Amino acid sequence: MYTEDIIPTIIDRYECFTKGEQVIADFFVGNKEKQDFSIRAMKERLYVSEASLSRFAKKLGFRGYREFIYQYQQTFVNINDRISISSQMVLNRYNDLLRRSSNIVDEEQIKRICQMIGEAKRVLAVGIGSSGLVAEEMKRRFVRLGVLMESCDQRDMIKMAAIFQNQDNMVIGISLSGTKEEVLFALEQSHQRGAKTVLITGNPAKHSFVNERVMVAALKNLDYGNLISPQFPVLVIIDLLYGCFLDANQNKRMLHQETVEMLEKN
Repeated sequence: MYTEDIIPTIIDRYECFTKGEQVIADFFVGNKEKQDFSIRAMKERLYVSEASLSRFAKKLGFRGYREFIYQYQQTFVNINDRISISSQMVLNRYNDLLRRSSNIVDEEQIKRICQMIGEAKRVLAVGIGSSGLVAEEMKRRFVRLGVLMESCDQRDMIKMAAIFQNQDNMVIGISLSGTKEEVLFALEQSHQRGAKTVLITGNPAKHSFVNERVMVAALKNLDYGNLISPQFPVLVIIDLLYGCFLDANQNKRMLHQETVEMLEKN
């Protein structure tokens, strides 16, 4: 079985490394084959010092480079021949994020947000780039349950839509960094106009204009190496909200089934 527990640790602590240590991190995260990992070989391959290799290992919690390499080499022990190393890396990364999501999910918060969705006359989900795609996915799912939800991923339109919100509405902003100007603008303006606001993010910073800040699993350097989508932890939250909303509104189950049957006929 391929094990990759050490790789997420390297990725999570990437910004704590010096430039020289980041060169080392780049190699170990990107490497997909067993080779000579001795200090001498790595010094010649990466043009780094022995001290840099030692500091890199210690920042990961090991006593030294040799202990780090012993753990890293376990990556290549008993690999399942049916699954390539790169494929198993992707699967392990998803498993790691699912574990982290289960550790930070707040069930009571999920219930509160579902109640807000149920009470709102209209819901607007906004995001930029890939977060906008998640907003669209959220809209498509909740519309099937009879929720009047719209999504928006255009910068100017997001700002414009915020001006028309009121106390009967709800705005859900999606920003992994928690710093997207248009998303924060929409939440602030909507809040000033009485709308309920929710921010789904990986940034712990608090905002007075956000009624609920939903934290997703650690996202620092999540897209490093382009292995998996950085939006995966957000989709997990969307699924949790969807399931909770369905459970809390049993009358929506029949509507959901009807939409499924209609789609299957077409």
